[in-house]
Amino acid sequence: MADPKGFLNHGREVAQTRPVGERLRDWNEVYVPGSLLPIISKQASRCMDCGIPFCHNGCPLGNLIPEWNDYAYREDWSAASERLHATNNFPEFTGRLCPAPCEAACVLGINQPAVTIKNVEVSIIDKAWETGDVAPQAPERLSGKTVAVIGSGPAGLAAAQQLTRAGHTVAVYERADRIGGLLRYGIPEFKMEKRHINRRIEQMRAEGTKFRTGVEIGRDIDAAKLRKRYDAVVIAAGATTARDLPVPGRELKGVYQAMEYLPLANKVQEGDYVTTPVSAEGKHVVVIGGGDTGADCVGTAHRQGAASVTQLEIMPRPGDERSAGQPWPTFPMLYKVTSAHEEGGERVYSVSTTHFEGSAPEEGETVGNVQFLHLVEVEFVDGKLTQKPGTERKIPAQLVTLAMGFTGTDRENGLVEQFGLDLDARGNVARDDEFQTNVPGVFVAGDAGRGQSLIVWAIAEGRSAARGVDRFLTGASDLPAPIRPTDRSLTV
Repeated sequence: MADPKGFLNHGREVAQTRPVGERLRDWNEVYVPGSLLPIISKQASRCMDCGIPFCHNGCPLGNLIPEWNDYAYREDWSAASERLHATNNFPEFTGRLCPAPCEAACVLGINQPAVTIKNVEVSIIDKAWETGDVAPQAPERLSGKTVAVIGSGPAGLAAAQQLTRAGHTVAVYERADRIGGLLRYGIPEFKMEKRHINRRIEQMRAEGTKFRTGVEIGRDIDAAKLRKRYDAVVIAAGATTARDLPVPGRELKGVYQAMEYLPLANKVQEGDYVTTPVSAEGKHVVVIGGGDTGADCVGTAHRQGAASVTQLEIMPRPGDERSAGQPWPTFPMLYKVTSAHEEGGERVYSVSTTHFEGSAPEEGETVGNVQFLHLVEVEFVDGKLTQKPGTERKIPAQLVTLAMGFTGTDRENGLVEQFGLDLDARGNVARDDEFQTNVPGVFVAGDAGRGQSLIVWAIAEGRSAARGVDRFLTGASDLPAPIRPTDRSLTV
């Protein structure tokens, strides 16, 4: 145990954020560089090294949290990095982007603020990169087997790295022009600078993983032909079919899916554009959807100089504290103020969009530009969402982003049909206990098989699917499998 009295002697301290006025002028990460290291040893000492560490239950990766907390307390950064990487291929991703179900399950969190597990995690990995403790791990020998991984998000990258280290020859196919999936083009730079992805890609290249960008399986390469070319295939294409909003006026210009809007802003940071083709500058922006993707749209609109930003959520405002119906150690639905929300804007709960109102089409155009969004307040009556009469109103909206989640994997590119894959009742690719689909040698990992989920679950899926692939290719495997396909988050 790091310090038997650490949780008594020290309160919770988190990473400092830069002043709002400063960070809105750039796209760098919102945190003050180096602000964690001076406090992280004390924060790690708050870990009680519980006999039954429930943080393990909250984390699908099975991260050895008390162990690396102890090493961080003692400032043994090399040992901490080794323990961290024992269960997680990319802790710099989860340490920045995961909503930390481990902290929700922290035993200290029963009656005190939980241990800052995410902050300790990101401190360890950032220190490891600084000191050279992160190095390529090339396999000692090659198996002679080949694997294609479709998709380069966290699930695909985790599966690829595990299989490469097991000695298989792995090629990752990505339809975008750069590796990273939603990590690259869905997560704004201010949440995670893309240099963190780039150095992991270089590590994986040094280990032997091959990358093929700008290639969409199903369109550019027939899926059945790909299956014949490789000994095994891992589908990690995500659940990229966005939930739409079929209301009058949806066809107006200025109404976009979040994943049409956010990637363009990231491409500006990559140097592909001088200015984004879809900008919030000077516009009244409305974001429909109260989750993390919606918050990403809010922060992006702030940096583009929006005149106003309003975020709409159909559900009631969550509480500030755990409710009786969400007891520890489940992951509670709490009112969350992200860095984007700190920067301004209005959040409106319990409302539903009825229609959009637009301007008259310009000459030569068939539709006009969105100008207003009409909404109505809603409430639950006998468990059914019902509109409240007399609460209709409209708000200005010259740019609207739809951030309402995703409904399943892409069916339009032909991948599912060309492989001949079975789908489950929720539209996800069906798989067995080994993450194998109904097609022998074809496996699925991440959101494509699980449905929309968290980055930590994606990495766990990739690691687990890699074990299934390794066993399929060799008859046995020493690779870890932290989860089963049927495992779910610790919620109620």
